[in-house]
Amino acid sequence: MKAVFIVWLCCTTIVVGQSPMPWLEAKATKLPSEFTNQESGYFSIIEGKNGLLYIGSAKYGVNGYLLEHDPKTGKTRMVMDVMKEIGSKATGFAAQAKIHTRNNVGELTGKIYVGSKQGYPEKGETRAGYPGGYLLTYDPKEGKCEQFGIPYPKHGLASVMPDEVNGLVYVSTCSDDRPIDHTRFMIFDLKSKKYKDLGDFEHAYAFIVLDEKRRAYHPAIGGNVVRYDSATAKLEQLLVTIDGKLPEYSLRRAGAILNWDTTSDRKLLYSVEMSTNQLYQFDLTQSGNTLHGKALGKLLPQAAATDCRAMCVAPNGKVWMAVTEQRRPGGPLMHLVSYTPGDASPKNHGPVRLANPDFTTFVDEQGKPKPWHHTIRKEKDGSMTPWQPLGIAAGADGSVYVVSIAPFTLLTFDKIGAR
Repeated sequence: MKAVFIVWLCCTTIVVGQSPMPWLEAKATKLPSEFTNQESGYFSIIEGKNGLLYIGSAKYGVNGYLLEHDPKTGKTRMVMDVMKEIGSKATGFAAQAKIHTRNNVGELTGKIYVGSKQGYPEKGETRAGYPGGYLLTYDPKEGKCEQFGIPYPKHGLASVMPDEVNGLVYVSTCSDDRPIDHTRFMIFDLKSKKYKDLGDFEHAYAFIVLDEKRRAYHPAIGGNVVRYDSATAKLEQLLVTIDGKLPEYSLRRAGAILNWDTTSDRKLLYSVEMSTNQLYQFDLTQSGNTLHGKALGKLLPQAAATDCRAMCVAPNGKVWMAVTEQRRPGGPLMHLVSYTPGDASPKNHGPVRLANPDFTTFVDEQGKPKPWHHTIRKEKDGSMTPWQPLGIAAGADGSVYVVSIAPFTLLTFDKIGAR
């Protein structure tokens, strides 16, 4: 049966900060539990050229999987079994526990580029047992996967960005050490099948982007950025400023999560740091060794604190963010926020509740709460609300999709970006 995904605003209101806002409803789809053992996924969601969604999952101590979801039929199937593709039967910390990378699509082939990553060592395990994460692709046209080995021993993969025009793939690794996560900025040559190491820039969860000249950007510890130009084989370090000043946001900490994405023409870069409650914009066509940026405004002006790990730029240039309002009376609450180029500030579309709260069961046959189903809460008015979004993707038709966890769920906002 064809599923129709609808989002609408109704007359029920709640108080967010001091301003009453209507609920924004999302259709929830439970993603298959057999591909996760803690109902978990991360930033890994992208729409392919075929209009289908590709979502990474985590099964700690066991395996990582790539799922393919059809928004029209509502059906989900597994298209990549990482351990099978690499020919390994390892378990525990030695297993490829998750696909954590922000998935990207090859512009020439339509292949889905991903990377595998380590989980967490259990009692008696050491980090030395993990061999390293793999670079992999899935070809939707052929229905085939391919793996390209381990870029850096003992490191998982946090970011994979293909540059198929130049026959390259940029990779950021992660040692998962704390307080400093060692992250190698690397290049894979699709023709020679060899890796080149550009250095350790010690920035956790370092997403890589390309500009219109196909130069690759990688964040570095302390708030700066490095840029690699494959045409000249030159690596530059760029100073970052916001509104003419050195940024005071928490990216300058070693462990900050920086999420960023470019417009489809690769001329503008938008950035959100996990806990800063602010959206930034950078013009990637500017010259010089300083990356000048500007603040576009708070994501949730009335929030005491925020958590934003889900951010993307739609094909039409609109920025989308799934933001959790923290330190709120009654518990954390997810909002859907957007920014349209030219607007004075980001727009909050409202706090999110489920249009279909019965999309899955939250208790077992004995009536006991299911494990890892704890991030959907009931508000005082009975509304069921998700509060742990980790990934977001914007479809070509204007739909917006958010992955939330515990339980592993796909939230669909139907053609909201087309309105």
